[in-house]
Amino acid sequence: MTVEYPVWCWGTFFVVVLVALFVDLGIANRRAHAPSRRETLIWSAVWISLALLFNVFIHWAVSKSNGPELGFFKAKEFLTGYLIELSLSVDNLFVFLLIFGYFKVPKKYQHRVLFWGIMGALLMRMLMIFTGAELVERFHWILYVFGVFLLWTGVKMFGDNDGGFNPEDSRLVTFITRFVRISKHYEGSNFTVIKDGKRTGTLLLLVLIVVELSDVMFAVDSIPAIFGITTDKFIVYTSNIFAILGLRTFFFLLADLADRFHLLKFGLAFILSFIGVKMLLPLAAAGVLKFHDGSADSGFYNWVQRFHNHEFQQSMVNISLGVVLAALLLSVVLSLLLPKKESSDT
Repeated sequence: MTVEYPVWCWGTFFVVVLVALFVDLGIANRRAHAPSRRETLIWSAVWISLALLFNVFIHWAVSKSNGPELGFFKAKEFLTGYLIELSLSVDNLFVFLLIFGYFKVPKKYQHRVLFWGIMGALLMRMLMIFTGAELVERFHWILYVFGVFLLWTGVKMFGDNDGGFNPEDSRLVTFITRFVRISKHYEGSNFTVIKDGKRTGTLLLLVLIVVELSDVMFAVDSIPAIFGITTDKFIVYTSNIFAILGLRTFFFLLADLADRFHLLKFGLAFILSFIGVKMLLPLAAAGVLKFHDGSADSGFYNWVQRFHNHEFQQSMVNISLGVVLAALLLSVVLSLLLPKKESSDT
């Protein structure tokens, strides 16, 4: 279902994001510090509430010009996309923990790295999303490529026990330092300093670059996932951005709880696999219609034909939203009920 969003909708989105970032950085977090548990809980509630309020705004804006039914449908697309992107972003936080632990980043500087890392992610995601949306518009079959990729990624995650991205892979650091002059020390919260008359990056800059590269790696999974829900550029971009806006706060909230959510990876793997299969269903339906002569009055054949004609679009979004919520809740609950066994290695 195609919706044309007026300029003021885009303007409202960017104003909300910029004001929120200004309040976060310019007022609440002007000085580098490790936020308290109370502070992270408050800001987590703020970011989630902001996304939900924007969801209400989408419903109102679309309903105003296209009717309440389409407005409700687009609101559900946004909520489903937001939950998917948020869950995949939480997985990204565990990688950030590895990076900060490996480079021994002082806690009071982690906030600064995460802020600029997320600012870079906003620009990179915009580029990747609009490039992906343009490719989908011109070459619709690329959705099937995304589907295969997500299914492969999900299945791979089920058997992946090494945590994926590993900051101890010195080849990455070697690659970065080959092109960027980096010192081996932290210089306060500075990313660069003048050393021997030359502008030199600090160790904090190296950490920021590694964080940015890890986000790009995760975006390769998360962006095709949202296209499995909708190809609406506005919904894809806004749900993606609202999900990563609160990443910095969620990082400090979950830093002490990372080990407790050890089964979340399997929930995310199931979500990616489910979306991959969902994206491939239209191709399977087209194959059934092509090789079925239609002579027999088959209920299954009629259902496939209706599916191919997009008659179940509302139902598919409802199913996707339910599956995502169930997979996340189940993986979190099971993580709490079945604590991770301590390694016997000494």
